[in-house]
Amino acid sequence: MRILAIDVGTGTQDILLFDSEVEVENCLQMVMPSPTVLVAQQIKDATARGEDVLLTGTIMGGGPCNWAANDHLRAGYRVLATPSAAQSFNDDLAEVEKSGIHVVTDADAMYLENVARIAMRDVDLDAVRGAFASFGVDLRFDAVAVAVFDHGNAPPGYSDRLFRFEFLAERLKAFNSPAAFAFMRDQIPARLTRMRAAANDVETDAPVLVMDTAPAAVLGTRRIRDGCARRGA
Repeated sequence: MRILAIDVGTGTQDILLFDSEVEVENCLQMVMPSPTVLVAQQIKDATARGEDVLLTGTIMGGGPCNWAANDHLRAGYRVLATPSAAQSFNDDLAEVEKSGIHVVTDADAMYLENVARIAMRDVDLDAVRGAFASFGVDLRFDAVAVAVFDHGNAPPGYSDRLFRFEFLAERLKAFNSPAAFAFMRDQIPARLTRMRAAANDVETDAPVLVMDTAPAAVLGTRRIRDGCARRGA
């Protein structure tokens, strides 16, 4: 069994190709810049060139790419975004417009000229496959597991933090385990828009599981603790 596991963070994405026939410490792994850092760098490059930016793609993690977009606007250049890409900054598109980012339709985006086009996504299997291939590794896997932080699509005017905490409480009350925040691709709740987008980024027929990063860390730590206890460590 080979599982491609990708943990998408703010600064890095941690990638593990788990192979059940190999000691886990010898399984192949990479730590690479996170997608939001890569997008942020592309925006910064456009700022340096004095170009307007068009963001396309889908919902992904914010942070660095959001800060770079704000810097681009302050430098006097335009930031345009398709609706799905714009939701990386705020689920409420009216709030995105208020921030200075102009939301354009997908149809209009196709015909825009003289802009730096930057695609947004949390998972890029082609990039991962290419990185492994450069070391002679054929990226074959039987399943994919992805971890992202998702506060959920809060209603307009509702606190993202409160919306997330309420969901955490709801799931733990129902299942009482960090595993309650792991979902197969076709079972991700509609409110978890970033998780759904990340799952859709994974272009494969293999099973895809997506989990919230914080509960994933808690669950992993508990597994390590239990393993050490069994070995008397």
